[in-house]
Amino acid sequence: MTERIARALPTLTPAHQRMAEYVLGNPFRAATMRIDEFADAVEVSVATANRFARALGFEGFPQFRAELVRGFEATLAPVEKLRTELARPATVAEVFAASLEEDVRNLEASRRALDAETCERAVEAILAAERIFVVGFGASGFLAGLLQHGLDMSCRTVISVSGAGGASTAARQLFKLQRSDLLIVIGFPRYVYDTVTIARRARSRGARILALTDGPTSPLASLADIALYAHTGRQLSANSDAAVLAYIEALCGAVAYRAAHAVKAAAEMTEFLLPWLHGAPPGQGRDAREPRQDEAAEGRARRAPARRKNTTPNAS
Repeated sequence: MTERIARALPTLTPAHQRMAEYVLGNPFRAATMRIDEFADAVEVSVATANRFARALGFEGFPQFRAELVRGFEATLAPVEKLRTELARPATVAEVFAASLEEDVRNLEASRRALDAETCERAVEAILAAERIFVVGFGASGFLAGLLQHGLDMSCRTVISVSGAGGASTAARQLFKLQRSDLLIVIGFPRYVYDTVTIARRARSRGARILALTDGPTSPLASLADIALYAHTGRQLSANSDAAVLAYIEALCGAVAYRAAHAVKAAAEMTEFLLPWLHGAPPGQGRDAREPRQDEAAEGRARRAPARRKNTTPNAS
């Protein structure tokens, strides 16, 4: 499309040339604009914007914009879905209900698509790993932390490398990967390039990879030894994080079910956490690690040196 505009540029009128230069300099922005927004941006009339599209060989601006969008289909899909949804009249309560219904459909689709053998392999790989590294960026970074939290009780060592240091810090951590370790990568449209790059680098070093993504066409699927697919369709955003989180909780539940001594580990961890839990039995909750005021005062009195008696006679 940009080549087509560039070839036509010398033959265009000055106003059309200005519009062409705007599109060449801002192709993504132009692809997301309505005709009136585009006309305002280049300070021309809507009629002139239509004539510009016809000068490039299109029937009108809608056809011109559709061709622009084709170059950004995957990236713009959430924007276009949002535009479509916002054009429909609805109450706030109806939006609430529609959103919840979307997640119900996502979860049901994920449930129907479960493959028993793949589920077994995923759980076995997690339990067999010496260490587990979890990586994801963008919204998947938060999901990576929740997966790390969910697996922590059942596995030896689980590390989320999706921290504040970004991709380079994650790469430094993953440089330590060994064949006995497992890398879990999380990524959904619109895929973050850093996640794919890290998975590719880990693959080149012989690391074992489990991917949590949306389908076989995901760039992470071909890099993984095992791939789990969650349905995450959403009209008002790129993906449903709730649908991914439900899948993560299902995975963690299956791992806990298969883990040796799961009940013993859960009981021991709960006992260890009692001082931090609200409503714990007397002597086990917060009061077990924080002395009462009277106890604290007695402790200070015992530690204070005894005051020496004043033997100097009073002045008269």
